[in-house]
Amino acid sequence: MGYTPGQQLGGRTVVLGGLTLGQVDAAGVAWTIGRDGLQGWDGTDVRTQATDRTADHGSWAGDTYLASRPITLAGTITAPDLATLDTAIEQLQSAVSLTDILLVVNETIPKQALVRQSGKPLVRLETDRIASYSVMLTAADPRRYSTVLQQQSAALPGTTGGLTLPLTPPITITASGAAGTFVLVNEGSIATRPVLTVAGPIPGFNVVTTRPDGTLAAQLSYSDTLNAGDVLVIDCDAHTVTLNGAVSRRRYLSGGWPEIPARSSLTVSWGSVGYDPSALLTGTCRSAWK
Repeated sequence: MGYTPGQQLGGRTVVLGGLTLGQVDAAGVAWTIGRDGLQGWDGTDVRTQATDRTADHGSWAGDTYLASRPITLAGTITAPDLATLDTAIEQLQSAVSLTDILLVVNETIPKQALVRQSGKPLVRLETDRIASYSVMLTAADPRRYSTVLQQQSAALPGTTGGLTLPLTPPITITASGAAGTFVLVNEGSIATRPVLTVAGPIPGFNVVTTRPDGTLAAQLSYSDTLNAGDVLVIDCDAHTVTLNGAVSRRRYLSGGWPEIPARSSLTVSWGSVGYDPSALLTGTCRSAWK
């Protein structure tokens, strides 16, 4: 059977690094995903612990967390000739990385995860043109994230309006606030955590996050000064605070780490004792699924 480069082989495609499975590549190699060739993507185990109740029925339930996500990719490689097949096998071996690499599954809502090799790749030559493959991967973060990165920004709240001269008494003064607020949305089935980036100059700041019903979700306070050109990145999942891509400033941050609940949103507001129109807060997140 002849194949055309770019031809879809039916079902969804899976991208592992720079290798696309489920279609024909530019060299005419057909990368087929088997019927059970994407195991582990549909769900993962949980970590929990229950303590038996003394002199009573049942147990006390402990907190429950998702475990890391093991994933197996399996299928066949069909090449025009043996030399092309050998090259394709080397491509597969290179794509299965010992460090984090992006895995994208193009389902109705495309999703992605960072994975790395967690077992020996199995490749078996069926003929001089066909080989079967099976590779084992693990996503340390088990959440499946949207391929779409949301990004919202807000300057510091300031004051606009006021006096315009000349004036004739009686004088009425009206001012309106320019709120430093934006909203991040999670369309998925499990909570996701934003990354907050602050560009200076600013003499410390507070970030307040609220739920759709107006209740407080979390508050962060940063007590150090950011100069012009400084960029501070607050990763609410990794629990890191990094200045200019290199220096930890975790000791200057206090408060709770905000997260965006499943199928909900989070309103992010910020302020400071000082005001500079160049200061900017940017929030990014991806919807997350179990």
